Amino acid sequence: MGNRFQVKDRFADGAQYIDGQLRSGTSGRSHTVVDPATGDEVLTYELASTADVDEAVAAAKRAFPGWSAATPGERSDALHRLAAVLAEQAEDFAYAESLQCGKPIKLSTEFDVPGTIDNTAFFAGAARHLQGQAAAEYSGDHTSYVRREAIGVVGSIAPWNYPLQMAAWKILPAIAAGNTIVLKPAELTPLTSLMFAQAAKEAGLPDGVINIVTGAGREAGEHLVGHPDVVMTSFTGSTAVGRRVAEIATATVKRLHLELGGKAPFLVFDDADLEAAAHGAVAASLINTGQDCTAATRAYVQRPLHDAFTARVAELMDTVRLGDPFASGTDLGPLVSHAQRDRVAAFVERARGYATVVTGGEIPGGELAAGAYYRPTLIAGAAQDSEVVQSEIFGPVLVVLPFDTDDEGIALANDTPYGLAASAWSRDVYRANRATREIKAGCVWVNDHIPIISEMPHGGYKASGFGKDMSAYSFEEYTQVKHVMYDNTAVAEKDWHRTIFGDR
Repeated sequence: MGNRFQVKDRFADGAQYIDGQLRSGTSGRSHTVVDPATGDEVLTYELASTADVDEAVAAAKRAFPGWSAATPGERSDALHRLAAVLAEQAEDFAYAESLQCGKPIKLSTEFDVPGTIDNTAFFAGAARHLQGQAAAEYSGDHTSYVRREAIGVVGSIAPWNYPLQMAAWKILPAIAAGNTIVLKPAELTPLTSLMFAQAAKEAGLPDGVINIVTGAGREAGEHLVGHPDVVMTSFTGSTAVGRRVAEIATATVKRLHLELGGKAPFLVFDDADLEAAAHGAVAASLINTGQDCTAATRAYVQRPLHDAFTARVAELMDTVRLGDPFASGTDLGPLVSHAQRDRVAAFVERARGYATVVTGGEIPGGELAAGAYYRPTLIAGAAQDSEVVQSEIFGPVLVVLPFDTDDEGIALANDTPYGLAASAWSRDVYRANRATREIKAGCVWVNDHIPIISEMPHGGYKASGFGKDMSAYSFEEYTQVKHVMYDNTAVAEKDWHRTIFGDR
């Protein structure tokens, strides 16, 4: 990396971004961002209070009339400028993302940052295409058309696994549609959300359009979701917390978008390319150290390929290089915190009582001992109803299970509460198409697993939530649909009036 900015200097004024300015929180409590690769302090900041949330919402409310009245072209131009600023600062964003998350720098530079820039460019174009039904005379006597209007102040909560991308997924469709936003990032990983808001100001977006409050979920987060001036909440995180968000949001009749947990199946039929499936399984289960709600977690392999697949995945996992996230040769960084690593390790230790740890299942020592590292882990022989098959582990752990018939494989793939993502591996187009139809998930890949694109929606079924991030479909979440109807007759006494008074 080049000249890395000094985080403590960059955020000396605090970790709240309200009405175009960095400032300190007023809760009286502090939080420390820790480099999970070393355990070293990165930044200690004051957490937001409910009063800080109130100020951020007020700033967004003040900015809303002007921003929502801007033309689609003006909002588009602003987002194009933002994409250019992000591209200019790509190195700093990648550095900060890897520092706070422990991501390998090659993941930040090749996935997180360019993906965010692409999202910004996409929504710059989408801002000009708020489509509604064409004007027509549906009743015969009236002309009807549909308007899409901004809804107001959005209060969103983003997770710690992809702090930059998730901030962008919340902010971009909201502001492209003319809304203003208050975003609460995870306390563990606020740096790139704050930087994104600063970049927006550099790009010329008005103060108050984007506000960031960094505070505790039970204080700042719940107050934001329940705030009477917030008209919509978008939340990404665990299903358990999502239920609490839903309780608060529905009490005030807010629009709600939830992207929750996942337990993605990786379904390998017996005609699949074994080498492709094995490589795909390793990459899809270990991306971001497994801290990805779409990561492959349950590999169901038709019995003729099961043993060979298991052996090949174990062999490939053993080649994955753990190390310093900023070293070019590092494949796998630490988990986001020691607490998260210990949670993952506990899942694996409990699984030893009913399944076989084929490879991994260890906290490495030596030079990596100070970090939150965990070795890539493959588990076999677990029952379908076991904890490691049913629960979201959120770490570098893949469970492999056999199946016999296609019916059984698809049934097993659907047999968890979640439905965010899945993949099917087959060289038979009819087999693959059946899987895409019958697997209940918001995204089903065929002969791949993980790639996402700005033009296509991301969101789940079942306990994985509802609503869509990215794509033009996200405007369904962030716009109000209004039917406008004009009388064309200029007749004072209309025929339908007789249903209320008078005769024909």
